[in-house]
Amino acid sequence: MAVTRSPLRHFITSAALLIGFAVVLFRLVNLQILQASELSSRADRQHRKVVTVEGARGTIYDRNGKVLAMNVDVPSVFGLPAQLDQPRKVARALAPILRVRPREIEKKLKQDRNFVWLARKLDPEQGRRLERLSPEGIGMMLEGRRYYPKGSLLSHVLGFAGVDNQGLEGLERRYESHLRGKKHVVVLHRDALGRTVFPEAPKVESSTAGHNVTLTIDEFIQYTAEKELERAVKDSRAKRGTIIVMEPRSGAVLAMAVNPRFDPNIRRRLSPARWRNRAVTDVYEPGSTLKTVLAAAVLEEKVFTPRTLVYGENGRMTVARTVIHDHERSGWMTFSQVIERSSNVGSVKAGLALGAEKFYHYLRAFGFGDRTEIDLPGESAGLVKTLPEWGRRTLASMAIGQEVAVTPIQLVTAVSAIANGGWLMKPFLVSEIRTDSGRVVFQASPRVRRRPVSTETVRALNQMLENVVVNGTGTKATVAGARVAGKTGTAEKIDPKTKAYSSSMFVASFVGYIPAGDPQITILVVIDEPQGESWGGVIAAPVFRRVAEQVLPYLRISHQGSTELAMAWNRAGS
Repeated sequence: MAVTRSPLRHFITSAALLIGFAVVLFRLVNLQILQASELSSRADRQHRKVVTVEGARGTIYDRNGKVLAMNVDVPSVFGLPAQLDQPRKVARALAPILRVRPREIEKKLKQDRNFVWLARKLDPEQGRRLERLSPEGIGMMLEGRRYYPKGSLLSHVLGFAGVDNQGLEGLERRYESHLRGKKHVVVLHRDALGRTVFPEAPKVESSTAGHNVTLTIDEFIQYTAEKELERAVKDSRAKRGTIIVMEPRSGAVLAMAVNPRFDPNIRRRLSPARWRNRAVTDVYEPGSTLKTVLAAAVLEEKVFTPRTLVYGENGRMTVARTVIHDHERSGWMTFSQVIERSSNVGSVKAGLALGAEKFYHYLRAFGFGDRTEIDLPGESAGLVKTLPEWGRRTLASMAIGQEVAVTPIQLVTAVSAIANGGWLMKPFLVSEIRTDSGRVVFQASPRVRRRPVSTETVRALNQMLENVVVNGTGTKATVAGARVAGKTGTAEKIDPKTKAYSSSMFVASFVGYIPAGDPQITILVVIDEPQGESWGGVIAAPVFRRVAEQVLPYLRISHQGSTELAMAWNRAGS
């Protein structure tokens, strides 16, 4: 018997199918078209996390291409709070590795966030321990951390960078805009089970890397200066010290040593006073080394000649009801002998003959009272009183290096002007800056600030400063077979308690250039508060000699001059 289908049942079935298809179609249109953008974004948020990190910081090299500051890849650890069921347990496991209190980690892991940094730029050993632990919801990625392969070498000049690769001190801070890389993103993915898949070593495109910086500093000369300075500070039981080695023709700084040193890789427990670059930030009364400027002014103004006779008053002279002493009694002396013997009485007489206005003019002409504009942060301008501020004894005091405050970089730059024929140069530390691809974006060139004195004056003063080393207070600066010109200094410091000059606290110094006939390097040595013997000729002059004896052969400078540095300079100027 044939089965007949009911027209009503057929209609109902067809209608149900059509409605079902319509619902499915509407759902598909809604998901694929109307809500596509929102759903795609939600899925992206669920499966991806974008983290912004810094681009690689530029490398810093010495003038011969040796690396002084670089980036190394180190692990940073992050947490994904949404994936953690037991944040307290995880925090306790991480605390001894991260060297952080468990409570601090737990607080971060309980935040209502998808991503939190737990620790940045760990030691490699910490990273290895974390890998072995491999806790759920915790991940690592490699970031660039600043590393100084030479440790404490040049630390006060280089400075250091912070955890976010920002320059905080020294050249790292001064050239931040060049060294710092551009920010880029790292994408973290989650798999189907919700586990994070993160890049072990995210690659940084070269376009995001910072510029590379080449210094005028020579690693060997810097090492020599730091080694000899540390020896001098230790042997004299001094408080601190500074050595600067400069190329006088250009103003390029070949070495800048400050002691005590610090390691920029390990600085957590150090105070800012430890990493302050005292070669440019701190001032001191220069004492008799300032007599080089006095002598230059007196000769330039033709007040005295080197042969002018000056009476030494047997080592004792009264000025403005105060007594000025010499360390030895002298009668009649030539002006050359006044400088040679570092006579205070003779220098005061020269200053009085020159006059306050002219002496003030030459102090400023040689750069005292102004910043040298060296490319380092925090430079001090020193202190030179304006003429209305001068008292009855100020001229006499300044003639012997008192009542005036200078920085080491100011003094070595001023004496370099005498060494190079009378040109005051702008000192500098960076010679070149290149992009990561090698394109030059900055090239330094010697810059003359002014000419304080003439060639004739320099020639006469040069002979006087040679006599200081041959027959005077600077004999311990003698370098066998070489002509050395220089000046000693022994300055009394102000006692902070009495506000008067101390009889036990001194700054011993020596500044000079070599070879005197064709000066190629200027060296300043400053030893602060040596114990026992405190004369600059005894404490600082031998340090000058030891540095010069090692630097001259290294630079292949003959004892009479004629060097590779000179030839390079001539080529640059031609």
